[in-house]
Amino acid sequence: MAAQPVSIAVQPNKADDSDIDARHGKVQSEVVVDEGRFASNPFADPKIAEHYREIYEQAQYECRHVFDPELEWDPAEEKRLVRKLDWHVCLWACIMFFALQVDRGNLSQAVSDNMLDQLGLNTNQYNNGNVIFRVSFLLAELPSQLISKKLGPDRWIPMQMALWSVVAAAQVGLRGKSSFYACRSLLGILEGGFIPDLVLWLSYFYTSPELPVRLSFFWAATNITDIVTSLLAFALLHLDGVHGIAGWRWLFLIEGLITFSVGVAAFFLMPASAVQTKTWFRPKGWFTDREVGIVVNRVLRDDPSKGDMHNRMGITPKRLWDALLDYDMWPIYLLGLIVFIPFQPPNTYLTLTLRQIGFSTFNTNLLTIPAEVLNTFSLLAITWLSERVGERSLVSMVQDIWTLPCVIALRWWPGTYTDAWGTWALVTTLLSYPYCHAIIVAWASRNSGSVRTRSVSVAVYNMFVQCGDVISFYVYRADDKPLYHRGNAVLVAINLLAIALFIGTKMYYVWRNKTREKRWNAMSEEQHEDYLNHTKDEGNKRLDFRFKH
Repeated sequence: MAAQPVSIAVQPNKADDSDIDARHGKVQSEVVVDEGRFASNPFADPKIAEHYREIYEQAQYECRHVFDPELEWDPAEEKRLVRKLDWHVCLWACIMFFALQVDRGNLSQAVSDNMLDQLGLNTNQYNNGNVIFRVSFLLAELPSQLISKKLGPDRWIPMQMALWSVVAAAQVGLRGKSSFYACRSLLGILEGGFIPDLVLWLSYFYTSPELPVRLSFFWAATNITDIVTSLLAFALLHLDGVHGIAGWRWLFLIEGLITFSVGVAAFFLMPASAVQTKTWFRPKGWFTDREVGIVVNRVLRDDPSKGDMHNRMGITPKRLWDALLDYDMWPIYLLGLIVFIPFQPPNTYLTLTLRQIGFSTFNTNLLTIPAEVLNTFSLLAITWLSERVGERSLVSMVQDIWTLPCVIALRWWPGTYTDAWGTWALVTTLLSYPYCHAIIVAWASRNSGSVRTRSVSVAVYNMFVQCGDVISFYVYRADDKPLYHRGNAVLVAINLLAIALFIGTKMYYVWRNKTREKRWNAMSEEQHEDYLNHTKDEGNKRLDFRFKH
């Protein structure tokens, strides 16, 4: 019986390196013949090690000088090193994401302080402002990712943060619809791409199995941000009238300055790679020489393709186009478009709803905290469960199974928007959903099959998520208020569609894997070797690649 293939290799990332591609394909024949020998260290065979050494050298991979196929370490040593990575890399990534969410999410707190009335805006114009932000955000995703890949996320992310924080603080001077729309657009353009850029930076330090859990910490920072900023808003909105400035204006100004300070710090706290942590203001670096070797080699053994581009190498237009046309990624993109819509309108309108049913400005901001706390725990739990059982689609589907009875109640429960505490409890339960975003981002990365596609897929997936957000802003309309019966009926239908899409996506990937397995097993050993030596298939289009589901 033919050995099961191990999909660890992807084509190098230079547009004109067909000779390397040929050697890269040939070396696959060595990889697949002995799964047990090469599963943990694909470089155990000297021929394979030398092959990749040439690829890393030609790509000018910044960590190539510490590539060591013979380096060994024990699990306890690696565990200690991962904790050090969490302290220096993951924690700082969460702090930067905190800064993003401060400026991205404080609009809902501002509108709890009569911002709309003071600017002469209605709820439809509020929706339009959110749509302008999302459209600008999604249009900036791919350009930002391409800039980041060329300049390096360690340079581009701090620049992004510094620029958008200036715009965020400038909202203190909003005067009406035009300035509101302009600031929303500028914020979207400058913040767009930040998330995939940061995920790319994290991938330089973590292996594929480690990344989903770190991404769950990453998105848990969103909830922690909302908790902190709700408490901060409670204090800042009390500045209403100080020096003749409204409380919501103080909110934008002070939180913009907080983000600016994080952006400045990011210039000093984001090394380009594990081998570049030593600098004039950090002469000892983060790691010893041995630890640097372990960080680099464990990432390369998990995915050798991570060394076939250096961190200042851009993506060519052809590679970008090929990645966009990768139809095997489309089911995941479609999930991003649909599955997060059911809870978005209730979340966007949470503070407006609580004010409408009688809660004060200050109590409204405090009452948003329980949902954030519960959502944080459910997010971490569902991500852990997904990795523990090795299941993505069905575990992620729990999110929309959770929200379905809640949106049904929003539509047909007679006490909605009349029973103040009952409505708060219902919406809090809805917004405590187990958020599956971290699972799907890591899923997109794993199913990309090549670093080129991976560099684009997360950005494209996030663009579809933003498109879903745009759709969600048109679900609740002014002519449907205050009960939003029509809007909530739409949410029920979309929720049912989301559950169907999770099931359909799993069925698609199971079918694709079975089809490839059948073709692979029908081939002889000689045909296997001939395919691996001469195929022009790349990434997830190779017969020896298996999709995660």
